[in-house]
Amino acid sequence: MEKRLQEAQLYKEKGNQCYREGKCRDAVRGHHRALQQLRGLDPSLPSPMPNLGPQGPALTPEQENVLHTTQTDCYNNLAACLLQMEPVNYERVKEYSQKVLERQPDDVKALYRSGVASFHLQVYDQAWHYLMAAVNRQPKDASVRRYRQLMQSELSSYHRKEKQLYLGMFG
Repeated sequence: MEKRLQEAQLYKEKGNQCYREGKCRDAVRGHHRALQQLRGLDPSLPSPMPNLGPQGPALTPEQENVLHTTQTDCYNNLAACLLQMEPVNYERVKEYSQKVLERQPDDVKALYRSGVASFHLQVYDQAWHYLMAAVNRQPKDASVRRYRQLMQSELSSYHRKEKQLYLGMFG
């Protein structure tokens, strides 16, 4: 178990190095390999095949902390990588960011990425919620502010179109 935790951390670090070098596909591979090493170790997840074979030894609190931290970091890093790759898979970005927010609800990067993904998926109420939460935590972040402005512009345009539609129906 300790060996799998260490290998997962090594793959995560490899993924981080690839990301710093601009090799997003290799970074994604590294983070996925890290998560594969951790699969089956998380005691909070149900076993895919209960009652088959011996149960593994319980994790110590320190090991469980390493496991959850590594998982969260990998999901956060995967979302960052996917935003850099064309075409962007916004569904997957949102999924990975949500996994981060389940454990760290105040993670600004995950809030921002969830907001960006929701914006591009045209789920504007969610996008607004995530982007405002990110702005409240990091009001000076230029990327967060830029997407908030895009969101405001999109909502304004949407409301104008909606108003025109209703005027045409009832006017």
